[in-house]
Amino acid sequence: MQSESSKPGLFITVEGVEGAGKSTNLSFIVDCLEQSGIEVVCTREPGGTPFAESVRELLLAPREENVDAVTELLLMFAARSQHLNALIRPAIAAGKWVVCDRFTDATYAYQGGGRELGFDLVAKLEDLVQGDFRPDRTFYLDVPLELGMQRVIARGEKDRFELEQTKFFERVRNTYLSMVDREPERFILIDASQSLEAVQSDVRAKVDGLLADFQNGFESASDNSVKSTSE
Repeated sequence: MQSESSKPGLFITVEGVEGAGKSTNLSFIVDCLEQSGIEVVCTREPGGTPFAESVRELLLAPREENVDAVTELLLMFAARSQHLNALIRPAIAAGKWVVCDRFTDATYAYQGGGRELGFDLVAKLEDLVQGDFRPDRTFYLDVPLELGMQRVIARGEKDRFELEQTKFFERVRNTYLSMVDREPERFILIDASQSLEAVQSDVRAKVDGLLADFQNGFESASDNSVKSTSE
């Protein structure tokens, strides 16, 4: 199956807390799509363009200086604005599917929930930077925090976010799960506590279903705004 250049592509995001296996399963999703003849652009947030990758380095590097939560939030959306306009929107307009490691759902979870900024400010910036643009589908890889952090420790050196305390990650995960409950049409929930083989079996089944939906006249769930988490 080929994406038609005259038909816009889809925007697929992959979300999850630390240790959920996002990177591994994102690569698996990309492989599944490419095997089906889909032209895919794989990217990540924060990052995806040279400018946005520079912002990523600022955000993730451990540092002695305390970074204000609003400063962090604004940097996230600055990188996202560049990423959207320089890479994501043009790729989708060209008929390609974009698969992105994190997007604005992560901002609701980490800055809105984890940093306790709330969701109203995130929603305002989302509207400013994105307008009506939302992911078509979002794979959310869920894992209990204890297991996730065990996996992070096994990986080695932690970034600035991975150094946060357990309460922070509890708020992050609870925000994600709240969004999944509110938008079941968009979110695809995957139990990432299983073995990698079992997780990827579930992911493959969901990708196959997504491809079938696309062939049969895909209905986007992107009109369902995450802003509802602020209600």
